[in-house]
This record gives sequence, structure tokens and C-alpha cells, in this order.
Amino acid sequence: MSSVVVLWVAPSPNPDPMNTCGLVRALESSRVLSRCQRMSNGRRKQTTTTWSSSVMRRRRRSSVVSSSLVVNPAGEMTLSSEEKVYNVVLSQAALVNEQLRSTSPVLDDVKKPQDTVRPGSLSLLGEAYDRCGEVCAEYAKTFYLGTLLMTPERRKAIWAIYVWCRRTDELVDGPNASHITPMALDRWEARLEDLYRGRAFDMLDAALADTVTRYPVDIQPFRDMIEGMRMDLRKSRYNNFDELYLYCYYVAGTVGLMSVPVMGIDPKSKATTESVYNAALALGIANQLTNILRDVGEDARRGRVYLPQDELAQAGLSDEDIFAGKVTDKWRNFMRMQLKRARMFFDEAEKGVTELDAASRWPVWASLLLYRRILDEIEANDYNNFTKRAYVGKVKKIAALPLAYAKSVLKVSS
Repeated sequence: MSSVVVLWVAPSPNPDPMNTCGLVRALESSRVLSRCQRMSNGRRKQTTTTWSSSVMRRRRRSSVVSSSLVVNPAGEMTLSSEEKVYNVVLSQAALVNEQLRSTSPVLDDVKKPQDTVRPGSLSLLGEAYDRCGEVCAEYAKTFYLGTLLMTPERRKAIWAIYVWCRRTDELVDGPNASHITPMALDRWEARLEDLYRGRAFDMLDAALADTVTRYPVDIQPFRDMIEGMRMDLRKSRYNNFDELYLYCYYVAGTVGLMSVPVMGIDPKSKATTESVYNAALALGIANQLTNILRDVGEDARRGRVYLPQDELAQAGLSDEDIFAGKVTDKWRNFMRMQLKRARMFFDEAEKGVTELDAASRWPVWASLLLYRRILDEIEANDYNNFTKRAYVGKVKKIAALPLAYAKSVLKVSS
């Protein structure tokens, strides 16, 4: 890993509050640094595929999602993880609705407030976005190609969000992850707060700082993703699906909530903003569950088990069975139930992709279809996710693109 990780975890300087030149100073100070930054290809299971929205009636409660109330160890009734996350959904939806009431509903027309611009600042900001695009192209090739189908403004904003998510992910899953402490994550969150105030620390921060002034992106999903990193530092087991659901939201569902305001909703859509965010959340959860099921063996070698402990016990399995890495009938039956749950979340997400803005539908459909096929590959490997890594080959990827395009063009009426 290059020195960029040192930059992330070092105590951030406390620059002056952002005036009309503050962003330019941040861009200029990091211009040379950004040219030599190379982000390592971490192995984290977090899905950084940024997608967006959907139409969905009020989220259906099913057996794969925990009930609204759960009992804590003290015997008290508390909100389930789903309800906690739903409160974040409502908050972000309200922010978007507020902005739509005060501006054009077409998000591409949302403009940054006109401040005094220092000569050369626009070119520096353009360079910051270009650098984000380079990172996206290097580490998320298929997704990057999909972003090229979006409008230029949305494309740049999605790049900025992707890069921030990747940098955050690298803190606990990169080469220097063993040196990361909760205090380092606290400093990273402080930088996020500064970024939202317009005080960018480096070039990549500057791109996101500009993005959040152009689109109604709530800060809470960003904070929650950092909380997911904290969880990885202190937790390697999940007692039940309620706990796992919250983790999946932190590290993947948040990405959907960050992206919805940028991806945009079809102006003709009759879906509520709330239902759009619910579908974005469903896809994030589905993708993360898919990553977990694909990487069981890899995680076990790191001493981690991202599977509900109570469901393992009900299936007659334990951590020892996972560490042994043997495919048995008990394991096959357990995996069938886990795959079923992931597919149900994909089903919820699929119903809403058609409500995206036309310019954003194709890459989202491609992402959804390709990720869902990983579940098929797990089955094709006879549920051996201990020593075989399920992946979708190039031929299948290419074959999925026309289908994704057809689904994006032939918008099904809700």
C-alpha cells in the first residue's frame, strides 16, 4: 500500500472554515499528491456498486426479515435493525423531497450555489473528478463502463461517492488494516464532517465536497458506513439475522442511499421517494449477502463467520464445521435457505429498478443481474464456498449486458 493510508489515518489538520477559496486551497495542496496515490485492491466483502432506486409498496414483512420489535438480553422490547434503518430511509427521503419542492425535479438541473470562483478553480475541481474516475476505472471496470452511460454531472458525482466508499473500506481491509484503531476511524469521521462543511482535506475529498453541494445527499449513510468499519474491528460473529442485517446495511445498504439522489428517478414515475430508497436498500442488502455467501471460506481463514449463529445451530452446524470446510447435506440445506433469502432481497430490488431515470437504468440492471448470478454459481459449485470462489465469467457477463439493456429500455409499468 502506498502512503495514502498514512494520509487517511494521520490526525487531520484543522483548516479554516471554507470560504470562497477554501476548496481551491485543498485542491492545490493535494494536486501533486493525488497523482502518485494508488489505492490497493482490498478484499473486503463490501459492495461498492452504487445503484439507485425503485418502486415498491411499503416494504413487505416476510420470514426473511426480522420483525419490527426484538427482545434484548434484559428482556426489553426494542426496535429491530430493520426499523432502525428505515428511520434513516425516511430521513434521506425527506431531504430529497425538500429539495425537489424548492428546485427542478430533474436532478441534473440542480446547480451549486454561485459563489465567487477563484481563477483556475474549475479546472482543479475537474481534475479532482477525473482522478476519481481513474480510480473507479481501475478498481471497478464493469461498473465504470456503466457510469459512462450516465449524464456527465451524475457520472462525476457517482465516481466521487465510489472513491470515498473505497477509501473508507480500505481502512479496515487494506494492507495497513492491522494498524487501524477506533481512534483512526474517529478521525476519518471528523474529516467527513469537515467535508460536509466544505473543508476538503485533499483532492479526492474535494470532489465529494462539491458533489454533496449539488445533490441532496444526507450525511447519515456516510456516518453509518464508518460505523460498519468500527463493527469489523470489534465483531467477527453475528448471533442472528437481525444483527447481520444491520451490518449489511452499514457496509452496503448505505451505498444505495448515498446514490439515489444522484442516479435520479424517472420524472414520470409515480413511486414515492420513500419506496425508491427502500428498493435501493434492498439491493445493497442483497449484494452484501451474496458477498458473504461467496466468501465463506475466505472469511473463515481470517477467523470470521458472517452467518447467523442461531440459524447455523438450527441446521446442526457450528463454526467448527465451517473451519473444517466440508460440504455435507446439512451444509447444502443451510446454504439453500441462505440463497433463498438473498434472492428475495434481489426480488424486492428488481421491482423498482424501472423507476430509475432512463440514463441510470442500464448500469443498475447490469449490476443486479450479474451479482444475482453469483448465487447461481454457488449452486453450480455444489455449495462449496469453502475452497471454490463463485464468479461470473466474461462470457456470461457480456451475455448479461443485452438483457440488462432490454430491461432498461422496455420499462415495465408499475
